[in-house]
Amino acid sequence: MLTRGGNVMLTSVGRGTPCGELLRRYWLPVACAGELSEEKPIKAFRLLGENLVVYRDRSDRYGVVAEQCPHRKASLAFGRVDEEGIRCPYHGWKFDCTGKCLEQPAEPESGGFKDKIKHIAYPCERLGGLLWAYLGPEPRPLLPRWDVLVWERGQRWIEKHEIYHCNWLQPMENSVDPSHLYWLHGDTGHLAPTVDHYEEEHVFTPFEHGIMKRRVTPGKKPGDAPIVDQHPLLFPITLRHVFRERVLARRVRHNLQLRVPVDDAHTQVFVVYFSPNEDDRSPANGDTPWEYFPIRDENGEYRLDQVLVQDAMAWETQGAPTDRTQEHLGAGDEGIILLRKILREQIEIARSGGDPLGVLRDAGKNRLIEFEVINQRIGLFGKRQKVA
Repeated sequence: MLTRGGNVMLTSVGRGTPCGELLRRYWLPVACAGELSEEKPIKAFRLLGENLVVYRDRSDRYGVVAEQCPHRKASLAFGRVDEEGIRCPYHGWKFDCTGKCLEQPAEPESGGFKDKIKHIAYPCERLGGLLWAYLGPEPRPLLPRWDVLVWERGQRWIEKHEIYHCNWLQPMENSVDPSHLYWLHGDTGHLAPTVDHYEEEHVFTPFEHGIMKRRVTPGKKPGDAPIVDQHPLLFPITLRHVFRERVLARRVRHNLQLRVPVDDAHTQVFVVYFSPNEDDRSPANGDTPWEYFPIRDENGEYRLDQVLVQDAMAWETQGAPTDRTQEHLGAGDEGIILLRKILREQIEIARSGGDPLGVLRDAGKNRLIEFEVINQRIGLFGKRQKVA
């Protein structure tokens, strides 16, 4: 268990908090690029406890700025865009994507008042069908070009989930908690046990992007080769996974599950899927279809026939955030203990001004970052996919 102070340190994401300052060292997804259109080029969102808007101007540039105008605090979510930036709906003050004030219609040009105004603004980039923001100190790191985001030979699509009522750390701890698989997901058919699951071996290995987790299950019969499942947690908010669809010719679906901290009690999940094939092309900066994924039905009940909703139920019912002073960890929680240790270490590195785990500066290492993902249950043996 954690002390109350230790739990707060690992879960609080606001500006000035230890974990909040760490998370601001990373690019975080804020919207699907397809959510912004000619008719609706502005979208409000909340990230790390800050109320922000993302917009696309008429020159197809993206920007992220604080939602409330610095003039009289009206919401820029109801503003308008032109070729230069975003304009407040109340008095028409206009800002570019750096936060520079370009116009103040009611103020005399000769006074130079607009040159004294700097609105809160953050860098924004588009990759893999998502819009990403960086809320941390300069110089900003590179936006990681992970395989699922930049592979082109195949189909890419995105699910944007209903907001989860849980702290961001709960889904991330779930990512290194293989002992939940049979109990939470076993009756779906995806993870039906082949042997007593207590005989499995779980190995968690830190590496340059996070934690590689490896699950080794004994064969069904004596003498059978073990079955290996290996995929990484990409620090701090992402799970890289793969499975095989039970319909559509059982195609392989690689995915990134991004658990974005909205605030201390809410999490936004994006899932980016990629299905390799030679007939389709999905450019990393091309149009990517997306769909909204509700975790509850029209009666407000969890859609528990869905694997990701089963996870959501467990995370939400833990509390927002869960009270870790009351938990009792066991031998099966080795991955969770390791993740918390790494999180504390990276908080200290960020505090001292260093680059925490997974932060990228070398463009030569960021052309394409592929991961050795293995899932022998579906016939994926870890060879690199020819999908770049």
